[in-house]
Amino acid sequence: MVAKIKTGKSLNGALNYNENKVKQGKATLIETSGYFKDAGDLSFNDKLFRLADLAAMNQRAKTNTVHISLNFPNGEVLRDDTLRDIVKDYMLGIGFQTQPYLVYRHEDAGHPHVHIVTTNIKRDGERINLHYLGQNESEKARKGIEIKFNLTRADEQPKQKPDLKADVSAVEYGKAETKRTVTNILGYVLRAYKFTSFPELNAVLEQYNIRADRGSKDSRMYAREGLVYWILDKQGDKIGIPIKASSIYDKPTLKKLEEKFGLNAQLRKPFKENLIKILDEVLAKPQTKRGFQSALRAKGIPSILRQNDAGRIYGVTFIDQKNKTVFNGSDLGKAYSANQLSAQLLPDPLTKTAGQYQKTPDQGTFGLTSTAGDEMLDVLFAVEREDLAALNKFKKRKRKGLNL
Repeated sequence: MVAKIKTGKSLNGALNYNENKVKQGKATLIETSGYFKDAGDLSFNDKLFRLADLAAMNQRAKTNTVHISLNFPNGEVLRDDTLRDIVKDYMLGIGFQTQPYLVYRHEDAGHPHVHIVTTNIKRDGERINLHYLGQNESEKARKGIEIKFNLTRADEQPKQKPDLKADVSAVEYGKAETKRTVTNILGYVLRAYKFTSFPELNAVLEQYNIRADRGSKDSRMYAREGLVYWILDKQGDKIGIPIKASSIYDKPTLKKLEEKFGLNAQLRKPFKENLIKILDEVLAKPQTKRGFQSALRAKGIPSILRQNDAGRIYGVTFIDQKNKTVFNGSDLGKAYSANQLSAQLLPDPLTKTAGQYQKTPDQGTFGLTSTAGDEMLDVLFAVEREDLAALNKFKKRKRKGLNL
């Protein structure tokens, strides 16, 4: 069993994530604890306000949402009543047994898993300490549950070899077992492509809806040179749970990747001049940014232009699909650097929609632009496009009743 704990400040977002899965037929509410109605009689507001009422007891707390997923290996058959017992033991083990919570069984991935939504604010307004919760209490609870329920132990699961005959195409979360799919794609990409940096590797992986992630620069994972792999949804947001590099066959850790960077720098050299020749042909006539990318795509060279809010290009990467090589513009020469291309390429034309002009819409990840600092928020806590009027109205009534 693998437990993943996410914390945040949007109860509405966490609840909406699970309720939307229910609407799509991909999840089922199998248990509630600390609610005053049966699960089948609870409305969305009933579910939300029970947690929001407790969260409101501590207005100073920046974190009031806890969203947990318990994940089991593919092939482990667990009935709902067994999952309820596992969740009960787990919540007791991490000190949340008296908190209200909702348990959803999800069927949107290739492995069995449940999501738990709760709050860390207690009735008296005190906060349950979340510091090292995953490393300490959660790990102890996990190990005890694996023994009690005779589950496959997380640290004893065999590493799956990549299937060299598997069809390698963009991942669609939930259609196949996550770890198996990521293993197959990584095996292919690391064998076939010649990249020389972490961003260049991600430029390739994101073609397949996968991203390698070191964590934020101030995180413990980054400091310890850790690495995980995420599956991305159609919007490029991380979805599901990450897979540790060390748990994948052949361990594609940061250290191993860095060893490949130097070797690949030599292996890609013979293909540099041909790529420059193609770029010169495309740049021989005036090009808009989008036209430049389209012309390259037609020649089998997806390109990524990273732009700031003002539209200035601050980074560019080219992927030669024929020769499986990846180059940053500056590695090809000054003429192909971000600064030079930003000065040379014309802005994209505006389109007129509903009486107003706007930029031409994006059409995908590759061959398109991205905005500076556009880091993907964790999907579990992405604030849904949900009208919050009901919640705000509830809080206003509560404050008015307290004469605040």
